Amino acid sequence: MSTADLLEWQAMKLAFRAAPTAEAARARDALEERYGRYTPEEAEVIVPLGGDGFMLETLHTHLALAKPIYGMNLGTVGFLLNSYDQADVPARIERAQRVTLCPLRMRTFLRDGSVVEAIGINEVSIYRESRQAAQLSIAIDDVVRLPELVCDGILVATPAGSTAYNLSAHGPIIPLAASLLALTPISPFRPRRWRGALLPGATRFRIENLDPKKRPVSAVADFTEVRDVSRVEIWEDRSLS
Repeated sequence: MSTADLLEWQAMKLAFRAAPTAEAARARDALEERYGRYTPEEAEVIVPLGGDGFMLETLHTHLALAKPIYGMNLGTVGFLLNSYDQADVPARIERAQRVTLCPLRMRTFLRDGSVVEAIGINEVSIYRESRQAAQLSIAIDDVVRLPELVCDGILVATPAGSTAYNLSAHGPIIPLAASLLALTPISPFRPRRWRGALLPGATRFRIENLDPKKRPVSAVADFTEVRDVSRVEIWEDRSLS
C-alpha cells in the first residue's frame, strides 16, 4: 500500500458491504485492501456495492445506526447509486450532495383486530388479494378525498421509491431532495381517468377497505407484507430520517 493510499483511507472509516454476487465480493475485497476494513458500527460511512435492491436492503438493515450511506452501482439499474470507481472514494463522498430520506411508517389494522406496523423506504402499497378488484376509500389528513376507488391497488411512494414501482405504475419521478409523496393508483377502474396526486411530505393517508370480506387486500411496506387488511394509515416517520 502506498503512502498516498494509507493517508487516504486513514482520513475516513468506511464499511464496504457487498451484494451476493462474485463481482460485488471482488470489489469489496479490493476496496477494503485499499481503504481498510471496518464494521458498520465502527465506520463513518457505509458503502453498499450492488444494485438498487441491495441499497434498499442496506438502508433497512442499518437504519438504527443513522449513518450516511454512499452506494456504488454494481447492479442492473442503479437509480439510487453512484458510479463504481475504486479511486478517491473518501474524496467522492466528501463532494457528494447529501440527501435526507424520510421513510414511511405503515400502520395496518387487520380484520381480526390486530395491528401491525412496518417501515417503507421506497413505498407502501395496497393490493387486491383475489380475483375481485379492491374497493377503497382514501382520506388525506383525515378528510375523505376519494370516497371510492375500484382498482388493483394503490401506493404511496417516497422520492427514493418514485423511480421503482411507482414509475412502473405511471407515477411521477420525484427529485430526492423534494419534500413530496406520490399517491399512485394501480390499474384504476373507477374513476378510470384518475392518475393520482403529488402531495406534501407531511401528508397523512388513511386507506380503508370498503368490502374486506368480499374484496380482501394486503399491504406491503418494502419487504413486509400484511394480509387481510381493513385499514392502512401511512405517514412520514421523521424520527428515522
